[in-house]
Amino acid sequence: MIVDCHTHVRSFDEVDTSEHLAAAETVDACIVLPSPEASRETVNRRLSEYVDQHRDRMVGFGVLDPTQDRIDEKSLRSHREKLNLRGFVLYCSSCGFHPAHSRAMRFYGLAQEVALPIFFHNSSHTLGAEAVLEYAQPYLLDEVARTFPGLKMVIGNMGVPFVEQTLLMVSKHENVYANLTVRPGKVWQTYNIVVAAYERGVMDKLLFGSGFPLGNAGECIETLLGFNMLLADTKLPTVPRGSIRNVIERDSLELLGVAHAAIG
Repeated sequence: MIVDCHTHVRSFDEVDTSEHLAAAETVDACIVLPSPEASRETVNRRLSEYVDQHRDRMVGFGVLDPTQDRIDEKSLRSHREKLNLRGFVLYCSSCGFHPAHSRAMRFYGLAQEVALPIFFHNSSHTLGAEAVLEYAQPYLLDEVARTFPGLKMVIGNMGVPFVEQTLLMVSKHENVYANLTVRPGKVWQTYNIVVAAYERGVMDKLLFGSGFPLGNAGECIETLLGFNMLLADTKLPTVPRGSIRNVIERDSLELLGVAHAAIG
């Protein structure tokens, strides 16, 4: 089963949703992450309506800012049961709050209770000038992972540019995973990340993602499976093709505790 655990839809207009739907048809299932817009309640409602039309292959993660939004157990259960959103995405660096902010910590406790995973979209290949870069450092999630060992957490984009911190986090904590978002135009970067993960022994903690619309799942898969061939005549280290294929074919939804019935 191929799950693209990192996709975005530009807007919920017909043109943008059609493009996203076409991309989603190249994999078995995908997670849809909304952007950190001010009207988060509206965004989550429209996301729910969109993924509900394609429940056979899409899972939606709601967006919120735990330092600004009113959050309690009832509202989280409503996200899951009424909106059918199966997790949350946080943008700590873009929204300007420390991942271990006191209000965020209360939110994590509630999310653990209702078994909703969290995708930390704190780093990116293209962060805006207003983003707080220090809040993108994966080691800031160590306190969260230690305090809430039952909370499934995903570090988005491999925590770029803090990849070593990400590898340490996923090797240290059973409940922390990393999203390997592939950039077909950055083969050397992808190669170094995958080799580092293999040498660290954490390939089983990587979750495949395309980052759509910045990437396409098909091209990303070709990049992952093909870079070993580019190195065939060199003495550079390689990664077994089987290990790479396991990342691509990993059932990320099951690892994150998202029941398959949620999309089937």
